[in-house]
Amino acid sequence: MMISTLPRPALGPTGATLVIAACAACFGLVPLFVRDLQALGAGPATIALYRFGFSALFLLPFVPLERHKRGGALLLAGAGAVLGLSLIGYLEAMTRAPVAAAGVVYMSYPVFAALFAWVLLRQALTWRSFLAAGLVLGAAALLLDPSSLSSEILSALLWAIPAPIAFGFLLVVLSGPAGQLNSLERTVCGLLGSVAGLLPLALQEGQGTVLPSSPEQWGLIVAMGLMTVLIPQVLFTIACQRVGPVRTAAAGSLELPAMFLVGWLVFGEEVGLREAVSALLVLSAILAAPAIRAGQGPSSVVLRPG
Repeated sequence: MMISTLPRPALGPTGATLVIAACAACFGLVPLFVRDLQALGAGPATIALYRFGFSALFLLPFVPLERHKRGGALLLAGAGAVLGLSLIGYLEAMTRAPVAAAGVVYMSYPVFAALFAWVLLRQALTWRSFLAAGLVLGAAALLLDPSSLSSEILSALLWAIPAPIAFGFLLVVLSGPAGQLNSLERTVCGLLGSVAGLLPLALQEGQGTVLPSSPEQWGLIVAMGLMTVLIPQVLFTIACQRVGPVRTAAAGSLELPAMFLVGWLVFGEEVGLREAVSALLVLSAILAAPAIRAGQGPSSVVLRPG
């Protein structure tokens, strides 16, 4: 079958890291569409369904049907379902809290990616892993303004916490234990899992329907699907298999400066010295994170200082 013989791009660690960073910048555009769709009457579960469902439709021909691939497909679908459900709180936080504050919570996912890689892939927690995670968390912490944390905003941010946990888990699954699935098969399985988890909640939100009600909604859905899921997610899935979950999580943290740029340029949120320092810390984390290929064994993962 053509699907099983798709060529693998010859990406080295540096090229793969750059691809992941570019994809992360595209992911950072999500708030741009979330707030507009919510203004048109769509709820968070419906918006998340639109985001994943659009791309899943295009990738349906790549659903793996072979028996030996079912285990990996079900694992990815389960991880996708958990991520899809957890994103409801994150999307709601985007509408009730500053974009930068929601990004702060989400950018904790490198820590969870490192922990899941340690548990599931037996990849050692090295000093470079801790340094990369610490730099990302430090960058995120700079963007939190305690004076702005009203009880409503704090509640919204607490509900956003499951999203980085779920994304950290999905990163590890995409990078490693997905059997013999190729990149497109991994992507569509994760997307379909998200759709399956979100559909009942979206139907409840829309009182039995999830179809967009206006040409403006359709336009936003198509743009969001192409720019923040379909194209970047396929490239992201290919690239993350070249460097492993730790560097993937660090390079993916470029989503944070992209988010506060959206907040500044589109929503008029303040960007100053703290945001600039935060961006530099994120770039430092990308350089510090170890590049680990998913196929390597645990003995080749350990990076000892000195």
